[in-house]
Amino acid sequence: MKELGQISRLPINRFTDFGAYLELESGEEVLLPKGYLSGDEREDDYVQVFVYTDSEDRPVAVTDTPKAIVDEWAVMEAKEVTSFGAFMDWGLPKDLLVPNSEMGKDMEVGRKYLVRVCVDYRSNRLIGSSKHRDFIIPATDDFKPGDEVDGLIYEKTDLGFKVLVDDEFEGLIYSNEVFQPIEIGERRNLFVKKKRDDGKLDLQLLPTGRVKYEEGAEKILAILKEKKFLPLHDKSDPEEIKKVLSMSKKHFKQCIGQLYKAREIQILEDGIALP
Repeated sequence: MKELGQISRLPINRFTDFGAYLELESGEEVLLPKGYLSGDEREDDYVQVFVYTDSEDRPVAVTDTPKAIVDEWAVMEAKEVTSFGAFMDWGLPKDLLVPNSEMGKDMEVGRKYLVRVCVDYRSNRLIGSSKHRDFIIPATDDFKPGDEVDGLIYEKTDLGFKVLVDDEFEGLIYSNEVFQPIEIGERRNLFVKKKRDDGKLDLQLLPTGRVKYEEGAEKILAILKEKKFLPLHDKSDPEEIKKVLSMSKKHFKQCIGQLYKAREIQILEDGIALP
């Protein structure tokens, strides 16, 4: 079934007491249960649906959107762990099973894991795999410092935050370079710091060079326009600067230096203010 695990626009063939039967490309039908109908639909209308299998492994269509479709990644929470696998919350009524054979490591209820949606061609149903190392490839030499990439933050370690880059490569944001909140499962634009010899990427939250300081400077200016004064200066405690501005002391000093040279702020003994 071509539509399995995909989001598709399918025509309504006919209605029954249970819902509407939609026509697949093969000419077969799939049920869209009554609960997903508004009552205004008519035969031959097209409906955008996601096709997967229900608890009895029968094809079914829903108008809900999962966290990931076939061959896509998402961070999912384990809702139940059994002797044969873990059931993951992927945003649909039926949870996604990650069989034991597809677990990268043992799972625990309530924890979040990076999962890829796959088709189990033996049973023709959708399953998840957390063996991300089977899919991730070494970063190519095309990656250069400063390049902007798409990152899915999927795990916190002692070193920092592990990131899936462009759905193919592995990266890391070091903990000592994080000065703003980061959520597991969050997608955000990140910047390459360097490509390592092991094929992984060192990443950072902000671009390097002048753009980085301009972005921080704009943040400081925005706060000053609202509060008129900030009790922060080059002798302030680094933790206080991090708490107020979510940036390092070094970054703060570079930003206020830039703003002062541009005559955008005054640097006072007890803080900074607008001119």
